[in-house]
Amino acid sequence: MAKSHVNLSDTDKEELTSLLHQSDLKSKVFKRVTALLELDKGKTIEEVRKILGLCYPTMAKLIDNYQHNGLACLQDKSKPGRPPGISGKQRAAITALACSEAPEGHARWTLRLLADKVVELDYCEHISYVQVGRILKKTTCSPT
Repeated sequence: MAKSHVNLSDTDKEELTSLLHQSDLKSKVFKRVTALLELDKGKTIEEVRKILGLCYPTMAKLIDNYQHNGLACLQDKSKPGRPPGISGKQRAAITALACSEAPEGHARWTLRLLADKVVELDYCEHISYVQVGRILKKTTCSPT
């Protein structure tokens, strides 16, 4: 198999070398940095792949990504997904409501009662009692 080199510029080499000395570097980024530096030294994809425990398609994708995007290939792209529906302030308001006195005529808060009150007080447009339960589960406050 012919050698597959990645030709790093001097600034890229310096940047990658400085990244290796960071203590908070994620292992995925560490492997990418190390792979690029080793490929620049003249090692083959197969040698680097065996050293770092990566598969061939991962290495090929890293090389291709570096050639098209430069050092931006070190970071993962943001993944699509639904943004959180309830903000931290809303969670705090729900928790505070659950820790308050139960409404008149009720001995204690129920999850359904809390969900209805949250919507009534306009903390959010809609919320299920299951989601209220999940929010309260993460706190020490309980409606019971």
